[in-house]
Amino acid sequence: MGRLTTVTAIAAILAGCAAAGGGGLNGTAGAQTKPVKTATSISPAERKQGDEAHPQLLQEFGGAYSGPQASYVNRVGQNIAVQSGLSRSPSDFTVTLLNSPVNNAFAIPGGYVYVTRQLMALMNDEAELAGVLGHEVGHVAAQHSKKRQSAATRNSILGILGAVLGSAIGDNGGLLGGLGGLLQNNSMRIAQLATLGFSRSQELEADQLGVQYLRGAGYDPMALSTMLASLANQTSLDARLAGGNARSLPEWASTHPDPASRVRNAQSLANRVGAGGMRNADAFLASVDGVLYGDDPAQGVVEGRNFLHPDLRLRFTVPSGYVMQNGTTAVSISGNGGQGQFSTAPYSGDMNAYIASVFRAVAGNAAISPGTIQRTTVNGIPAYYSTARVNSQSGQVDVTVFAYEFSPSQAFHFVTLTQAGRSSVFDPMFASVQRLSTSEAAAIRPRRVDVVTVGRGDTVASLARRMAYNDYQTERFQVLNRLTASSRLTPGQKVKIVVYSGR
Repeated sequence: MGRLTTVTAIAAILAGCAAAGGGGLNGTAGAQTKPVKTATSISPAERKQGDEAHPQLLQEFGGAYSGPQASYVNRVGQNIAVQSGLSRSPSDFTVTLLNSPVNNAFAIPGGYVYVTRQLMALMNDEAELAGVLGHEVGHVAAQHSKKRQSAATRNSILGILGAVLGSAIGDNGGLLGGLGGLLQNNSMRIAQLATLGFSRSQELEADQLGVQYLRGAGYDPMALSTMLASLANQTSLDARLAGGNARSLPEWASTHPDPASRVRNAQSLANRVGAGGMRNADAFLASVDGVLYGDDPAQGVVEGRNFLHPDLRLRFTVPSGYVMQNGTTAVSISGNGGQGQFSTAPYSGDMNAYIASVFRAVAGNAAISPGTIQRTTVNGIPAYYSTARVNSQSGQVDVTVFAYEFSPSQAFHFVTLTQAGRSSVFDPMFASVQRLSTSEAAAIRPRRVDVVTVGRGDTVASLARRMAYNDYQTERFQVLNRLTASSRLTPGQKVKIVVYSGR
């Protein structure tokens, strides 16, 4: 949740997976062999689009990750991007490592390519990194985003939130008819540029181009299939973890659906162009060593059903069965009973005005009439709340704003959406907000990737016990290192573990 810059709408609930409306490969298929028609240059208009969207994407996805890992990713990404034919100059491509704890990668027109540090940590060699970046560049080269502009509104945040709320509160998107301009902000326009949520055939085309780019750059084309296999395993593991630690499924699983069923197709593509080539595992592992893993404490952390922010000195707990996604400007909460967001807005000491401004931001151009603002105290913190009942196509829904005055100049708030009369599902969450003590804040430490050399006597079990988690240690270790239950380690082999480090 970063340092909680102002959010003007609840759009941040789904900003990270803005255009997840497209489908993936829903079954195994033969390798795509028909030549893919691609662009041969970056147009001035595309360059302008990318230049304008880039800083906003950085803001939305945690900012750029600095350090040697970023330079390494940029170098590998530029090398693979020139294989697309969009430009012969590597400097025409800006490849950014994002400080985000979700597994994702995407690209936008104008030569901008992105991968998260979390997805980098899942990789095991340079060829896999190149394969993922090549896949994303392939979407841009094939102009997939242009081909879906006619569906931009449907695939925007507005459409996706409507679909999610439909499943959560039985609205089938009708909520949007009642709230009109709800969630309209820059994220919607950016979502339409990012290479997220493509059709089955477009994902196949991007895989095909990614494999071709790997071969052209001298990498082993099989790397894309091994990366997709790791993603499939991570998706399966995170599905198991979701019920136990309130984390949502990895971002890649929603924006690049069903990686498991694409593995065989990518293998077949690699065999057609001729497998074999560089993997550069040692160089990659040397680079990924020390990269931040999971939540950045500077943006707050999710631990089980708890959200804790050491710098802002606050915490809260979501109800059982709900999941959280920590974003740059807000924390989103979702479950079968409704949706929510925790964030902040400018505060000048007038809580009535604060709550009114939040309702205005949520409503957009629609008319919302909130009820009387009530005052209470939550764990010693002055708190205020109000609910507005809004008509939707499938019935009435409740929009609740619950705000907390942490200081004369700082306030935070929840916005929740539920079926009418069911806003009390979030009452335990509203009542859970409290301040962190100095010692509690100091105890929150980041996790980092530590590349270690297997010694004599080391086993999967013994190294997994060093993972900085209390659950699923062996499974986490295996997925992180592309290992199976039958894998054996050999002395001298390098593997990744996740450890705690000082802030």
